[in-house]
Amino acid sequence: MASYILLSTLTESGAELIKKHPGRIRDANKEMESLGVEIISQFAVLGPYDFVTIVEAPDNKTIVRVSTELSLRGNLKITTLPALPIEEFIAEMRQG
Repeated sequence: MASYILLSTLTESGAELIKKHPGRIRDANKEMESLGVEIISQFAVLGPYDFVTIVEAPDNKTIVRVSTELSLRGNLKITTLPALPIEEFIAEMRQG
């Protein structure tokens, strides 16, 4: 499985939803998992993003579908980054 980092920012409607129903975050996580993504860890953060979620997915198509479906609801804006574990990166650099 490939690793990805999802950087999420709440929209105004998303912030209102979370304020009224904080458990909605867990519901969204369950939806992501039902679409084939495994959540490795998740953080609420300060700064330009509200949440950082580290996930594993079988392929780019799966993560694109998940990111798009969640974004289309209008509660989040998501930046998705593919992530390579540092040991794999070092191994690739040694081969080159």
